[in-house]
Amino acid sequence: MSILARTGAFALAKGRSVVTVTATVWSVLRVALRRRTWPRTTRNVLARQILFTGFEASRFVSLLAVAVGLSIVVQTQVWLAKVGQSQLLGPVLVMVVIREVGPLLVNFVIIGRSGTAIATELGNMKISGEVYLLDSQGLDPFTYLVVPRVLGAAISIFCLTVVFILVSFVSGYLSGWLLGANPGPVDLFVDSVFRAVRPADAGNLFIKTIIPGMTTGAICCIEGLSVHTAVTEVPQAATRALVRSTIALFLISAIVSAVTYL
Repeated sequence: MSILARTGAFALAKGRSVVTVTATVWSVLRVALRRRTWPRTTRNVLARQILFTGFEASRFVSLLAVAVGLSIVVQTQVWLAKVGQSQLLGPVLVMVVIREVGPLLVNFVIIGRSGTAIATELGNMKISGEVYLLDSQGLDPFTYLVVPRVLGAAISIFCLTVVFILVSFVSGYLSGWLLGANPGPVDLFVDSVFRAVRPADAGNLFIKTIIPGMTTGAICCIEGLSVHTAVTEVPQAATRALVRSTIALFLISAIVSAVTYL
């Protein structure tokens, strides 16, 4: 019975966590649609969040995309040419890079780079009393702290994923041409990729970037604001945010792939 009780308590705790994150994401969407939510102060927080999460991470994401182009795209060109199936280049690249690798890697980068930073920043603000100070001055902490960070993370992940896909394809084609992999004319390469993209792929890409991005932002904000009084709670909150965001990413990606393609 004790094992059953612990199992039930664990399931209930995880269920409450899922409900809390879902409610936070829904509240962000609902509040973001109100015009009074976006005074200049909140817009500035959103702009800074996109600058930090999106623009400043673009170099690293581009380098990662070049590595993917050198490995996956070039190898796909070489092996499909060897077996005489070069016409499958577009479908294979779409299936590997656009559907799975691109969204997953970009989400990983943002979780590790910006997700932990959000949790740490909000945790320190909670300990220093800045959150209570905002509330006492008439600024809603949810509107000022949570909404722009959640939306900024989602927008940044979507834009960075598009950049990742474009850079990986361009670098893969150029690398294959320089290495003598015979990628063919550039117009045929582009046409092969575009012909393989279906409406479901566009929807899959959008959902796998926006929903995990908002979920990551919500989890990191929740963990950061859950800190109480001890400074040692901040790194613990950042670790929990990293682990839970990664688990949520895998679950959401698996569910979206199953619903879209099975």
